[in-house]
Amino acid sequence: MAFFDFGTIFFLVAAVVIFFQLRNVLGRRTGSERPPFDPYTAGRNRDKDAAKTSENVVSLPRKRAPGDAPAPDAYAAIDAFAKPDTDLNKGLRAIKDADASFDPKGFVDGAKMAYEMIVMAYADGDRKTLKNLLSREVYDGFVAAISEREAKSEKIQSSFVGIDKADIVSAEMKGSEAHVTLRIVSELISATRDKAGTVIDGDPETVAEVKDVWTFARDTRSRDPNWKLVATEEED
Repeated sequence: MAFFDFGTIFFLVAAVVIFFQLRNVLGRRTGSERPPFDPYTAGRNRDKDAAKTSENVVSLPRKRAPGDAPAPDAYAAIDAFAKPDTDLNKGLRAIKDADASFDPKGFVDGAKMAYEMIVMAYADGDRKTLKNLLSREVYDGFVAAISEREAKSEKIQSSFVGIDKADIVSAEMKGSEAHVTLRIVSELISATRDKAGTVIDGDPETVAEVKDVWTFARDTRSRDPNWKLVATEEED
């Protein structure tokens, strides 16, 4: 029978002791271990984390801080619309500074639509449409004229032919309010008839040229993007 020598027994005992110590340390779960890496779910987890992050982040439009230089092309549309260094250009730039979404060409297109709607609503006595497009002062004036016409049982027979020209002639900021004035040349067939149907003003068969100077305004601090007619003048 073979016997182990003392050195062999010593190393054997030492190995057993070390094994149990390692087992006590490495075999114990603390609850903070990382889960095993799964290459098929790692990408999905990153997508979920990114989605959660994006849900908690709201992208806001950057507002230029006082003293910051405007973007090089911020006034490009305005400079193409009105000659630089003119009063009109400066006024349009001031409105652009207050309302980054302002575009002169887009404004003119909208004003032309509003012009036709207002002219026809006035002829039809449509107070509801007028209320949405006019300032309180202008609305009161239009309604007074409509009421006077109705009291006399007079009616306006009107057909809108079109707008020949619509040009911005001035623009300025009044406090937080942007004011833009246009000269509008339109063609209209219009005649006013009395209670008996007799034409007392205008001509139902003739296209007349009408020249108006209208001013629209909007409070740039308001969330309402709509402009309203605040002043009217008929050009001779």
